[in-house]
Amino acid sequence: MTKRRQLKFTMIRSLVAICIALLVATLLILISAGGDTFQEKLQATGEALKQMLVGPLFRMSQKKGTSFEAKRLADILAAMIPTIFTGLSVCVMFSANQFNLGAEGGIMLGAFASAMTAIYLPMPAGVHAVVAVLVGGAAVALIMLLPALLKTKLNVSEMVCSLMLNYIIMYVIKFLMNTYLADKSRGQIMSYAFQETANIPPIVNNTVFSGAKLTWGFVIAILAVILCGLFMYRSRWGYTIRMIGINQDFAKYSGMKVGAVIVLAQVVGGFLAGAGGGIEMLGRYTSFSWSALPGYGWTGLTIAILAGNNPYMVPFAAFFMAYLSKGCDLMATYAKVPAQLIDIIQGVIFLFFAAEQFLSKYRQKLVVKSAKEEIARANLQKEG
Repeated sequence: MTKRRQLKFTMIRSLVAICIALLVATLLILISAGGDTFQEKLQATGEALKQMLVGPLFRMSQKKGTSFEAKRLADILAAMIPTIFTGLSVCVMFSANQFNLGAEGGIMLGAFASAMTAIYLPMPAGVHAVVAVLVGGAAVALIMLLPALLKTKLNVSEMVCSLMLNYIIMYVIKFLMNTYLADKSRGQIMSYAFQETANIPPIVNNTVFSGAKLTWGFVIAILAVILCGLFMYRSRWGYTIRMIGINQDFAKYSGMKVGAVIVLAQVVGGFLAGAGGGIEMLGRYTSFSWSALPGYGWTGLTIAILAGNNPYMVPFAAFFMAYLSKGCDLMATYAKVPAQLIDIIQGVIFLFFAAEQFLSKYRQKLVVKSAKEEIARANLQKEG
């Protein structure tokens, strides 16, 4: 199948999965909507869907009508920052056929390591934030060696190992915070304040960007997308990662160092997740207070699946998930529908993408069509 048709199939498959997920969400909203009659429930469902699908970018008022609001767009872009990094992290690891789920714990560890660097290691402004983010990325890259080496040396499932590692990271951080690192003068468990030199500033210092916490981290995230895409599609290592993901046995017999590349994919993925955690922490917070896994890794998993493991598609998938999350929050506020609906939508999307036979007949038609065109071109060349 040609690249153009492969892209077409991926986009249609994504669109159909999203539409089915939204249809399921609509049915659930109809069931949970208030009202005594079906007409009232239908009206409440329409209002909820309006808040979910239109509300993230437009303020709706009976008196002033519908108007675009820049602050809401800035909120969505700011929410994309950590999920772009976790989406890239999962893309790299999944491209090597490594079902590593460590991005969730990785982003928490990266945020923690960057926070400790921001508190206890004084440095000049401009350098401090960069070093703190690199420390966060390096910490997670190092910890990802554990599932990577266990996979290559002992054939331990990286999925089980990384999943358990998430909770080990969370509880170790909670122990350190509760026992040694918390600021006892505060009313809740949180660290001391970051040094001002470590803060990541907003892109533009005005009420819209500052209020939304839309920092230079967004620009860094887009740069990370470009670099990750170049790495995956324009470098020898990226090519090897993708070949191992397609057929590991073939890659092995072709002379590729399969074990080393599996380790590399998980280390690079860990670095991306850790850097994302550091950028999110230093751009949005003034002290470390996370007491549970933040959920960005699980969202990154959905984003990578939506993007088809293509780094260049990650920002679009991240925008969709951030937009939907914002819509569900507004729906819960104004239409009294549970915001947890976003989890159901993510689950349905994941379900259809994980199903290998989903739209397989349509894919087969595209493959056959491409093959017939190739044969026709070959026959024309022979005749000529």
